[in-house]
Amino acid sequence: MDNYKDYRLESPSKLVSILIKTGCAGAVFSATVMENYKKYLSEFLGTFALIFVGAGCVCADYYLVKTGAQGFGLMGIAIAFGVVVVAVVYSLGYISGAHINPAVTVSMVVMKRMRADNGLMYIVSQIAGATLAGFLLKILFPEALAGVFLGTCVLGSNVTVAQAILMEAVITFLLVFVVYATVIDKRGTPALAGLSIGLVVLFGVMVGGAISGGSLNPARVFGPAIASGHFTNHYVWWIGPIAGGIVAGFVYEILFADKKEQLLQAGSEGIKNRRPSLV
Repeated sequence: MDNYKDYRLESPSKLVSILIKTGCAGAVFSATVMENYKKYLSEFLGTFALIFVGAGCVCADYYLVKTGAQGFGLMGIAIAFGVVVVAVVYSLGYISGAHINPAVTVSMVVMKRMRADNGLMYIVSQIAGATLAGFLLKILFPEALAGVFLGTCVLGSNVTVAQAILMEAVITFLLVFVVYATVIDKRGTPALAGLSIGLVVLFGVMVGGAISGGSLNPARVFGPAIASGHFTNHYVWWIGPIAGGIVAGFVYEILFADKKEQLLQAGSEGIKNRRPSLV
């Protein structure tokens, strides 16, 4: 009622001005929310595509070998992962940045390249997309459930947990470093970002396949794992990639990032902190 009285006592022109300002703020807020939802949906779809194609090739390879046909092998699976990442980056990168990987998102949040609340929603979207892909693979490749756990990663023969974590940390370090160099740094070449990132994923799967499965991505393991119920040593594919991604962020920001850009970003953050934000 107090607010009503305040508006009632204002002059008509003042009241119109207040209503216009309130309406504009509401419109900006609504537009911002919708824009964020597009980003979250982009992360959901991109991660879904990554797991459905990548882990799906692992399942298809199992079926082919089981019937006596020649499977894709590690090379074929690595190519599938690399190519789908290239496709996702070029098709969805302009919307959300195409993280499709909690390790990338956590690194961005730690390095203050994105807000923590947006980062959390990115990760939720990625996990949701991976989960949907995992259960869809369970429907399409039921025999791969017991054989290859729907394409989730497992430790190689005689490989220790420490070795697997180290492998995941190193290959994810390389991946996230390339993301910073080609996507985040404005001095880079954005046109080559998708190809560069896809190639790192391809090489990462090839190098890490025999040790840790070459995940480079917690969501890539989580989707098939939750659908198959196989969570043995699951923490390996969270600790390794996230640690590698954070280290890559620090290394790039400290040693390679444009110092002028960092100063401008710091100044921008200071301005944002001194005024309310709708984002």
